[in-house]
Amino acid sequence: MFRLARLIILCLMAFVAGVFFERLQQADKCVEAGGVWNSPICEGATHG
Repeated sequence: MFRLARLIILCLMAFVAGVFFERLQQADKCVEAGGVWNSPICEGATHG
């Protein structure tokens, strides 16, 4: 039973780490495009 709980906890930790990593990547892309990162939304970026 402990192995199952440990597996679930490790999977959740990996998922959360991946979400944070992806958000940081999106924020960097937004700033590079000249935008302003407001939580989940990139405002004012020029794409092209």
